[in-house]
Amino acid sequence: MNTLTVKDGTEIYYKDLGTGQPIFFHHGWPLSADDWDAQMMFFLEKGYRVIAHDRRGHGRSTQTYKGNEMDTYAADVAELTAHLNLKNAIHVGHSTGGGEAMPFFGYNREGAVIKKGIHDNWWRQGMMGGIKAQYDCVRVFSETDFTEDLKSVDIPVLVLHGEDDQIVPYATTAVKAHQLLKKGTLILYPGFSHGMPTTEAETINNDILKFIRL
Repeated sequence: MNTLTVKDGTEIYYKDLGTGQPIFFHHGWPLSADDWDAQMMFFLEKGYRVIAHDRRGHGRSTQTYKGNEMDTYAADVAELTAHLNLKNAIHVGHSTGGGEAMPFFGYNREGAVIKKGIHDNWWRQGMMGGIKAQYDCVRVFSETDFTEDLKSVDIPVLVLHGEDDQIVPYATTAVKAHQLLKKGTLILYPGFSHGMPTTEAETINNDILKFIRL
């Protein structure tokens, strides 16, 4: 397995495939790098280098009891980015991963169609992590204010959000983020859920590809 031991001794697992311009994928809580498989395969075939890691306390990385907050998550990414010598990298974050990238699913509603394979894969990823780290992660995910970070970003940012997101309401998150960004582009998807990178991978992949090719 590919791992990097960061400065506090935590071992971070990562995937690194291909050559070309790098795309770094940041997963949501409480999942792992595996949740980006559909995107990594898609962009690998398009000629990009694709990287995804298991956040500390998640997946195959060390089950940490400390450092489970956004600044340390971002610092881990910075160390991994330096270790891999990534230049001109594109960062793609989902849910908690969006907050992680900034500083450096919806099956619960009536009428939802449950796909057992996806359901079981998300359960598997969640069960791989450590309870303390995952508890801390969901707390900082919900409580951290990224207002000033968003205002300070001066590069193009694509914001994608499903209007049927039952976990993170788009009106108070994506719309507000777009308003704060200097060079933001917002796409809202009617009927798409929180897990849309997996459930609607074809649409999401192509919209990201169009944006990074601009």
